[in-house]
Amino acid sequence: MAVENRPQLITYVDRLAGDLPGLDAVLRGPLAGAFGGVHLLPFFDPIDGADAGFDPADHTSVDARLGGWGDVAAIGADHVVMADLIVNHVSSSSPQFLDWQAHGDASAFAGMFLTLERVFPDGATGDELAAIYRPRPGAPFTDYEIAGETRRVWTTFTGDQIDLDMSHPTAWAYLVSVLDRFAEAGVDLVRLDAVGYAIKQPGTSSFMIPETFEFIERVAADSRARGMEVLVEIHSHHQFQIDIATKVDRVYDFALPPLVLHALHVGDAMPLRHWLAIAPRNCVTVLDTHDGIGIVDVAPDGDAPGLLTPEQVDALVEAMHDATDGRSRQATGAAASNLDLYQVNTTFHEALGSDDDATFLARLIQVLCPGIPQVYYAGLLAAPNDMDLLAATGVGRDINRPYHDRATLEDALARPIVQHLLALCRWRNDHHDLFDGSFEVFDGPASELRLRWTAGTRSLLATIDVAARTFVVELGGRTLTEPADFTS
Repeated sequence: MAVENRPQLITYVDRLAGDLPGLDAVLRGPLAGAFGGVHLLPFFDPIDGADAGFDPADHTSVDARLGGWGDVAAIGADHVVMADLIVNHVSSSSPQFLDWQAHGDASAFAGMFLTLERVFPDGATGDELAAIYRPRPGAPFTDYEIAGETRRVWTTFTGDQIDLDMSHPTAWAYLVSVLDRFAEAGVDLVRLDAVGYAIKQPGTSSFMIPETFEFIERVAADSRARGMEVLVEIHSHHQFQIDIATKVDRVYDFALPPLVLHALHVGDAMPLRHWLAIAPRNCVTVLDTHDGIGIVDVAPDGDAPGLLTPEQVDALVEAMHDATDGRSRQATGAAASNLDLYQVNTTFHEALGSDDDATFLARLIQVLCPGIPQVYYAGLLAAPNDMDLLAATGVGRDINRPYHDRATLEDALARPIVQHLLALCRWRNDHHDLFDGSFEVFDGPASELRLRWTAGTRSLLATIDVAARTFVVELGGRTLTEPADFTS
């Protein structure tokens, strides 16, 4: 299915709807008309490993608790389907890694996994190790017994996620086998998860180095050859997003969430206006995802200025913590395990002080910005922070990864703010072709965000005051000033 500029839902299958047939029913039922696509967060075997499915033991199999590839294809009959190609690592319980553990260099998969000595054959100095960019606390290595010998294996994320050596043909063949399976099931869009870390080179940060760009181009070419587009997932300085956008089909706009939060917390739209003037147009926009709210995407990097100053970044982080009454502090940084250093863990609704009007305005800004809007299921449901789940797992990001059954989902869908957000998504879906037109952002008062879209004879003009938290959208002879105005 062609990837059109329609809203897409981001969701865990089991946490929203139990299984794949259940999700299909939800998309065709209470969410009907709102979404043209869905990002199925990892549904591979298993979904409940060390990193909520981002550590597949078998990347070519659907976890049987969710269904099968035929169920994925059924969703794809009416929706664009996006799936994650986890390019950096596999689970320590994968058959390939277990075979290497048992047989060492005699294993057919011996070259598939990255060790410290593969990158540093003469050993690494302290400075070389310090230069490696780390997404989480601690060294990116774990000692494993491999055929009776202790080997230092590269583990960028957790000790259970074994990094692949993408310079080796066995690792590349593994990725191609996953792409083949995706294509057979009708996947339309491939999300390259953690791709910034996929290539390691001595004497570098081993993050978004020139060889990484070459690797991305190679994966993108193989994906396109199978009829699939590629979305690159990278949290980094905003100039990286601009650069990588010229080389791939789609790139995330990860700068948008913190800029929208900054605008609404302090009544200052100027950094957001500046970004919208220079941001890539082939982007996928988000306010929230299964991860935390990124900060590095708007922060300075060395001498390179950020979209926010260091003082503004610090103030934003504190504003989010205050808005959640400190709950986000319990899930961020050293307070919880399995955390990215550059993200604040909270639901987006609580990051705005659980203010329904602010939540609607933030989502309105998102759907009016250039790019394909993706809406995370917890954000769609204006979810509170799940402190019980956080306490049960100790995993910071679980604060924003709630589980629903039929009753809790029905209760969430009945809330007025959720109905307004659904109506907004349906409105954006109905006018999707307008957002393929030309886009302008205008100067004005610091609190004002003024945007215009033009496609042929049609035009949309939106004026949003982030300090007063008001909006006026003019389209087709109608003026919309309240959330209820978007209900058809």
